[in-house]
Amino acid sequence: MAPSVVLVTGVSKFLGGNLAARLAANPDIDRVLGVDTVPPPRDLLRRMGRAEFVRADIRNPLIAKVISTGAVDTVVHASISANPASSGGRTTMKEMNVIGTMQLLAACQKAPRVRRVVLKSTTAVYGSSSRDPAVFDESMTPRDMPSGGYAKDAAEIEGYLRGFARRRPDVGVTVLRFANFVGPRIDTVLTRYFALPVIPTVLGYDARVQLLHEEDGLAVLERASCAELPGVFNVAADGVLLLSQAIRRAGRVPLPIPSPLVGPVGQLFRSARIVDFSPEQMRFLNFGRVVDTRRLREDFGFTPRWTTPQAFDDYVRGRALRPVVGPEQIASLERGVRAAARALAPTRSG
Repeated sequence: MAPSVVLVTGVSKFLGGNLAARLAANPDIDRVLGVDTVPPPRDLLRRMGRAEFVRADIRNPLIAKVISTGAVDTVVHASISANPASSGGRTTMKEMNVIGTMQLLAACQKAPRVRRVVLKSTTAVYGSSSRDPAVFDESMTPRDMPSGGYAKDAAEIEGYLRGFARRRPDVGVTVLRFANFVGPRIDTVLTRYFALPVIPTVLGYDARVQLLHEEDGLAVLERASCAELPGVFNVAADGVLLLSQAIRRAGRVPLPIPSPLVGPVGQLFRSARIVDFSPEQMRFLNFGRVVDTRRLREDFGFTPRWTTPQAFDDYVRGRALRPVVGPEQIASLERGVRAAARALAPTRSG
């Protein structure tokens, strides 16, 4: 059954704003409230249609008033951030993620009309390490617990949500653990990474990367908002790409970096505000992460439209990424390598 009044957090960002727009276009939903600390960009606000923007900070207990006076029955928490740069730094990001979620859940607990809570979480809760299984399913926990950043925030938030579910067993709780998003429009740490002309990688590693197209992500959030589908679900596209394959498909140039230099290079990129290479992001680029999506297909009833390679290719096309090294340069390089090999041949035979 469709909800009556939906509250969506994080509507100034791509996922929250576009989800609010989709829900507002559903005539079966009476009202859509979009909450954030800053207004959405003007074009996104126009797309949101009849959705009502409410300027509010979920860290403030006043969010309870928004939920109660609005007679909200469904809350979609889509504002959890993975990007410290866009959140005002790591401290502010953690406050918004963790403290904000605590206040939001406290408000939901006090609101008798709330019947459904949907959380946009992440597969980063599984971590990335050399001891990982080939594929994570929803019952598994990380071999190495996240020590900080977005992954740790998400793990804490899921813990708070489990506590909320115990206190309010009448509320259906859905946790969506999303893989990394890509697409023509969404802006993430990973989309910025693959747009770099020269892409730093970790020498000796070639991570398996599983992605999700932005449109599939929105479709999953919309379905979770409108249907009673409680539980924890991995959300990712079929198939994987090796990091080296993705770099080639984007036409970029890899720059392998020895492990001891990864930290300083990451700090350099963060300081220059190019890409925020957090330690957890660098571990992901070392080891990658692949998840099982059987529950998404069989229990949740959703199969992503794009595979991982298709989603990545659509991102490359949509961003109009051009090869850094053109065919002529590659052919010239190949000719040079062959000439050098011929020149060395007599020396080796002698």
